[in-house]
Amino acid sequence: MEQVRLFPFKHKENLQMGIAFKYNEALKAHLKMIPEVTWTKTHSCYYVPLTQESKAKVYRHLKNFGCEIDYSALQKYTLDPQAEKDLNEFISYLEGKRYSKSTISTYASFIYKLLKFQKKPISEYTNRDLELFIENKIAKQDYSISTHRQCISALKQFEMLHKLEALNVDEISRPNKSKYLPIVLSKEEVIDIFRATRNLKHRTLLILIYSSGLRIGEALSLKLQDIDVDRRQIYVRNGKGRKDRHVVMAESFIPLLYNYLTTYKPEDLFIEGKDGNEYSASSVRSVLKLSCSRAKIKKHVTPHTLRHSYATHMLENGIDLRHIQALLGHSRPETTMIYTHVTQHDLLKIKSPLDVTLKQLADSDKNPENLRLSRNIFD
Repeated sequence: MEQVRLFPFKHKENLQMGIAFKYNEALKAHLKMIPEVTWTKTHSCYYVPLTQESKAKVYRHLKNFGCEIDYSALQKYTLDPQAEKDLNEFISYLEGKRYSKSTISTYASFIYKLLKFQKKPISEYTNRDLELFIENKIAKQDYSISTHRQCISALKQFEMLHKLEALNVDEISRPNKSKYLPIVLSKEEVIDIFRATRNLKHRTLLILIYSSGLRIGEALSLKLQDIDVDRRQIYVRNGKGRKDRHVVMAESFIPLLYNYLTTYKPEDLFIEGKDGNEYSASSVRSVLKLSCSRAKIKKHVTPHTLRHSYATHMLENGIDLRHIQALLGHSRPETTMIYTHVTQHDLLKIKSPLDVTLKQLADSDKNPENLRLSRNIFD
């Protein structure tokens, strides 16, 4: 009987459930049938978000394989029956509102933490109870500002479900959104990354994400039927915010597309993982990290960086902001406006005062030695 150990650990700013076992190809294939299961190279184990739903799913799945499961390390993360019922009710409420799976998982993880922290009936909750939870479990544990804001959003949905007079999440202060500019690659760096990606499938996927400005989830869920070579378009179904849109396919991408299709012969999804399932997003990130290393690029690059670079380069090429907004699938123009802060289209026209000064000196002083910044002034 295979022995499997389940244990909690923190990864990507969230609590995860690790799944450890001695190498077994059959068990590995069985485990990967669960869509939520992901491999982490950092911790050398498979994992799922530590929620009651995922924990129960993994437990049942492993039992069906005949595994002996050690879950002693999870005991302190187990909810009492009433709290577990409350969490499942919250999950069902979000599902009824047709939130995406990733949003439900994220919001449920916050409410799971809340129910563990506040060991009393929900009917007795006050705003101060929620504030104490945020202060001790979010702020003190140094979660990012974006995670803090997501937590407030989860609590807002929790309040709407229970409709308690003592709860008003709008009165709880939400930290201002960080105004970080996106990391953008130069056009030369983008090409260097593609050239450094040796596997045909990986190179095709990365070029697709950049050339059409796709989110990684959109690229991985793309079906063959949604690629229209004749019209040079890709139909993105059910993008962020449950919106469909058309994006442009690069003409230079088409020879690579035919090469990929002839070599790999996918049947349904454009990029297929093992047994025709959806390819792992974590695998794509690992591939991109390796390609950046080979290309000697030191920037922190993710698949979304390729999308940022696509938008910025489009703007630098003179494409109207409204068209870029539509191609990216942004609901608000303000979201697209951030790329005006990183484009070099106008910045390249601005000269540094150092360059202006040296040019003026060059016009008046014919001795080139006087203009050399590297010259030793003590000679």
